[in-house]
Amino acid sequence: MIPVKATPGVPAGEGSRAAARSGGDAPFPGAPVPEADLDDFTPEQLAAQWEEEKPPSAGPLANAGSSLVVLGLGIAALVLSVVMGLGTPAAPQPGLWPFLISCVMVALGLFQLVMGRHNRDAEKFTRMSMAPLTGLVTLALMVALMPMIGFELPALALCIVWMRFLGSETWRSTLVVSAAVVGAFYGLFVLALNTSIPHLF
Repeated sequence: MIPVKATPGVPAGEGSRAAARSGGDAPFPGAPVPEADLDDFTPEQLAAQWEEEKPPSAGPLANAGSSLVVLGLGIAALVLSVVMGLGTPAAPQPGLWPFLISCVMVALGLFQLVMGRHNRDAEKFTRMSMAPLTGLVTLALMVALMPMIGFELPALALCIVWMRFLGSETWRSTLVVSAAVVGAFYGLFVLALNTSIPHLF
């Protein structure tokens, strides 16, 4: 008969934590780390974990492309502002403030174009990068539809798209918050302030 030496039982999870504390194998990259285990990590281990989980870097070409987009929009807005008329600080024309903002955009675009080559914090464009573009397009549609059908329905559709499809909120919270936002805007700008904003009801 062969004697068998019994080993003491180890509670679930203690073995992995003990191995981590004693320099054992770390979880594979990208694996979720329980919050309780984060207290056992050193600052260097946390920095390494965050470095593995962050999105890939955009690179100099993407930085230059985004800088050129900002620069082009700033120049286009600059030209339109001059066409609208600048006036003087004492008697400003409609294009004065857009002109100043356009100058800031051009300056920022040039700065990013020159210094962005050394920037390693920019993230690579992914599917999530389309979210801001979707938000901008839906906002432009709302502005275009407001003079025709009022602001209530476009604003409600905008809130639903942003919360449900861009923010991944539940349908219940999306509908409740969207209706509350539109109702608050209606009460403030139509009933209380009696502004000239286009409204359907």
